Amino acid sequence: MTAFQSDCLRVYLVTDSALSKGRPLTDVVKAAVEGGVSCVQLREKTMSTRDFLDLALAIKQVLLPYRVPLVINDRIDVALACGAEGVHLGQSDLPVAHARQLLPAHVFIGWSVENMDHVQQAAQLPVDYLGVSPVFATPTKTDTQAPWGLDGLRRVNQTTSLPLVAIGGINAGNALPVLQAGAEGLAVVSAICSADNPQQAAAQLKAISLAHFEAQGQHSTQGQQPTPGHLAAHNVESQ
Repeated sequence: MTAFQSDCLRVYLVTDSALSKGRPLTDVVKAAVEGGVSCVQLREKTMSTRDFLDLALAIKQVLLPYRVPLVINDRIDVALACGAEGVHLGQSDLPVAHARQLLPAHVFIGWSVENMDHVQQAAQLPVDYLGVSPVFATPTKTDTQAPWGLDGLRRVNQTTSLPLVAIGGINAGNALPVLQAGAEGLAVVSAICSADNPQQAAAQLKAISLAHFEAQGQHSTQGQQPTPGHLAAHNVESQ
């Protein structure tokens, strides 16, 4: 069992088959990981359970040699069946506390926050990171509240000690100010899935992230203390 380390969030690919220009998603993911993607979330809202599981198992095999974690969006059953390392939940998905009870302790949980009430609620929940959604307006996130913007992201960072993953309109052109506003991770969809060269697009984002954290003296977060969500998970299992 490997403890959750937040540096795996730094270049975070969220999949969308519809944006992959007809290419097999496994090919896009492999290229992205070779370019420096450090985490992959499988988010396919329209697939049947069986197709979703088959794709999750295929992506898992792609990621295995690179030791890149697979996160499943929403579907706890699929996450358990494919042995995913993480689960990401939105505001309309299974409540976090119930998910934590169902998942093994080593499976980390991310939770989307769309307003400050959600951020404050997170302090009482067994979550390992927050998805700040959306930072900028984007056609891939249409079911959310108004964009946070950089000022909103700064407020979230000042309110919580949890790692933040910024999503929504993130690309190489705005990645640095997003990191400077307090994000630990850059979650991207079209910036990689729709790129002519996903490997190159991922490498560009990785270079921006690496330069930012090296300037802060944070080469790696290996050996950090467990997040509150993981402490809660271990407490649940020990009861």
